[in-house]
Amino acid sequence: MKNKHVIPVAIAMLAATACGKLDPELGAGNEIAPPTSSGAPTPPSISAVYEQLNQMTSNQGNWMGLQEHSTDEIMGPTRGTDWDDFGTWRRLHLHTWGPDHNQINDTWNGMNGALFQTTLIAETATGLTKAEGQFLRSYFRYLVVDMYGQLQTRPANAAASEIPTVVKRADAVDLIITELESAVAALPTFNGTNRSLATKEAAYFLLAKLYLNKAVYKADPTNPQGPYTFAAADMNKVIQYCDLVMANTTLKISPYYWDNFKWDNGTKSSENLFVRKNGSDARAGNGASVRWQTFMGGHYNQRPSGWNGFTTLSDFYNSFQTGDVRKSDSVPGYTTIVGPVAGFQVGRVYGPVNPSNPKQAGAIGDPIGPLFDRAGNPLVFTPEVSIFFNGESSGIRINKFPLNPSSINGGGESSANEFPFFRLTDAMLMKAEAIVRGGTATGGQTAKSLVNTIQTARKGKVDGTVGLTEILAERGRELYMEGWRRNDLVRFGKFNDPMQERPNKSEGFKVVYPIPAISLSSNPNLTQNFGY
Repeated sequence: MKNKHVIPVAIAMLAATACGKLDPELGAGNEIAPPTSSGAPTPPSISAVYEQLNQMTSNQGNWMGLQEHSTDEIMGPTRGTDWDDFGTWRRLHLHTWGPDHNQINDTWNGMNGALFQTTLIAETATGLTKAEGQFLRSYFRYLVVDMYGQLQTRPANAAASEIPTVVKRADAVDLIITELESAVAALPTFNGTNRSLATKEAAYFLLAKLYLNKAVYKADPTNPQGPYTFAAADMNKVIQYCDLVMANTTLKISPYYWDNFKWDNGTKSSENLFVRKNGSDARAGNGASVRWQTFMGGHYNQRPSGWNGFTTLSDFYNSFQTGDVRKSDSVPGYTTIVGPVAGFQVGRVYGPVNPSNPKQAGAIGDPIGPLFDRAGNPLVFTPEVSIFFNGESSGIRINKFPLNPSSINGGGESSANEFPFFRLTDAMLMKAEAIVRGGTATGGQTAKSLVNTIQTARKGKVDGTVGLTEILAERGRELYMEGWRRNDLVRFGKFNDPMQERPNKSEGFKVVYPIPAISLSSNPNLTQNFGY
């Protein structure tokens, strides 16, 4: 009773270890420690702070679920009782969530736990470590503001019982920009080897993203769906920061799209500029495995044996031109060994077959042949899929991160795929969008030339005209399953529109997620977002 606020605040703001699936060794760092003689808790190592990024890539839900399942890119169809999960995926796709949604709660807790650790570094460290902490705090602040519209903040040296203040998103975006701009000078230049660490180019990219979405965050909180007014001055800042990213000659469009995602993307990609490596220690060059990206949609009889869960929607699949390598491509050293193409899997499914029983799945190293479902029928992934009722073969599956064939018999956990948070082509598309929204073109580049450069590299359609409609479609084709689709649909005013398996337009306020009920009860400075 003496410290009546300590436990609720710790639960609401900092419970990342319980719900965010972080490394259990980070538990002590996510609790509000008693003040030391200097007034601040002992800060964690910078490695532990980078480790907070694990929560974004180490499972199929939470951050990724909120950013993708709520859009036209991915859906969690129910297969009998499989993947019903008390409606958690269905509610995201149908936009019927409320403040009690488990993943909305877990993501809020995880992100706020990360903010606590980044604050300790950003406000107590010096030199490069301080700048890294400021960058990471800015990134997590951006994510919280983007998803939830409110930012909890409390100084590192505050008493453990002090209730966090709350900054609304209209003011928070300016706060984040100011801190990030002040950190740039102390950050190193991107050179390829430091792609998992804070660099000038990563900061420039994030600043461009903040200015591009500034109109969204400045909108009336009672009308968060807009329409938005994009200021030319903000669009010019987007162009300025994208130009700074593109000026780094180390960054180039990868000649082969899948070099950005397959198991050797750490050495093959020339455009991934901020990534999460596979392992457990970012400073040592490691991060979280991305095998869940493959497991979530793969059938039980594929290799690795999947969870037969999530699918894309046929409307999204059909937005790709035939021949676009982003849609489907046989990957050298992978498809002939594992079976699937990279991209989207639809139609007859192939994989390793047991040589002594052609209807039984084999292991990596066995001959490739047609696979069968659990009832012995030919395994065929169909474009048709329902949010409610499906067989085990329904739906087009996604294979965005092909795993190292040599790791698959062991489960795929050791496959070294890196998850890209920021990529060069995203910066190019942001610049193109900013030009269309009223910014001044630079360097002889136009929105059309930027988009066409990407499409040509991907062997896709070269558009005759490039406006906002074409840019949104190209962002979907280029960046699917990288955590940007919700953000893009909101900015383009399309998030609430009807789509496959959601026939009705959703309420406009759904562009912002609700504040979890338990957090409202523990921090009186928080207020529930409009509409909830």
